[in-house]
Amino acid sequence: MVLKKLETRTLDHILESMIETVANSKKEIFNIAEQCRHDYDDITNELAEVQKMSSDMTQDGDKLEDRVRHARKRLSEVSKNFKEYTEVEVREAYEMAHKLQMELTMNRQLEKQLKERRDDLERRLVSLNCTIDRAGDLVSQISVVMNYMMSDIRQMGAELETAKQKQDFGLKIIEAQEDERKRLSREIHDGPAQMLANVMMRSDLIEKIHKERSGEEAMTEIRNLKVMVRSALYEVRRIIYDLRPMALDDLGLVPTLRKYLQTIEDYHKTTKIIFSNIGMDNRLPAKYEVALFRLIQESVQNAFKHAEANVIEVKLQITDTMVYVDVKDDGKGFDDTIRKKESFGLIGMRERVDLLGGEIFIDTSIGNGTLVKIQVPLER
Repeated sequence: MVLKKLETRTLDHILESMIETVANSKKEIFNIAEQCRHDYDDITNELAEVQKMSSDMTQDGDKLEDRVRHARKRLSEVSKNFKEYTEVEVREAYEMAHKLQMELTMNRQLEKQLKERRDDLERRLVSLNCTIDRAGDLVSQISVVMNYMMSDIRQMGAELETAKQKQDFGLKIIEAQEDERKRLSREIHDGPAQMLANVMMRSDLIEKIHKERSGEEAMTEIRNLKVMVRSALYEVRRIIYDLRPMALDDLGLVPTLRKYLQTIEDYHKTTKIIFSNIGMDNRLPAKYEVALFRLIQESVQNAFKHAEANVIEVKLQITDTMVYVDVKDDGKGFDDTIRKKESFGLIGMRERVDLLGGEIFIDTSIGNGTLVKIQVPLER
């Protein structure tokens, strides 16, 4: 059933409930996986102890078997030459053989119990490992679902009664997406980046140990490992910056843009980026700073990915009532009358500008580069 009219508050409540439910499910699955990891570690430690006890018990049992054989041999000798031994010696030989046999029986029984415990622990480890893997897959799938929901929510704007309602709803979508970007940024920063830093510390320790043992081949492998870890750490931090530049909240749009463009120029090396801010350097409301940063980021990335540009010029002007952005490259350009799969990025840019009540113009032709002009009015 398609509703002809839908109040904004009702729609917002439905969407927030859906996203909150999915997010809570993701959190619960993550907690289950974490608990399974703790249990896995505890059982692994217990298994190591059980294996050691079982090994010790086996060694003790082998020694007891030798003693039992000697005791039986002694008892057999006493029985055959009964008259040559006193009653006390006969009784001692019998009691010793009986005692050792009982100890051996108890030893084998305990050894059997330890083996059964070991097998049970190994089965539990396999089960926990499967649960951890399954939980990881579910978390990934839920993340895909959440991203899909957040990226497609804007389509429901068609149900709003007025253009203003569509605009407000779209801004909520962007805010939800940016909240997710900030959360992911914190998670990666506190997780993989810290882990890679710890690996670097451990590799230095291993290098010192092997250096003392003169393990030249091992040293070569460790050096290669350090190179790989440094590269991985750099990539993780670059991803963090792409997801959500932390400076955007702290410093504002202009300093963050300057830092981002310098970083991406250093990373690509083959393209020069010229940034100029000819207006005010004032802080803007968060929704404008985020949207403008993403628009410029998308334009610059398009110039890198598709235009094969040598020079990219980014101009920003902020006045009391308007924000003007120009992104120009000297790349190969394109025919804007032909819609391609890559044009979905441009559609997303147009939607962002429309939600802010602004305008976007794209001037391009094959072989003549591309100019992206954006104008966004500021609320008083």
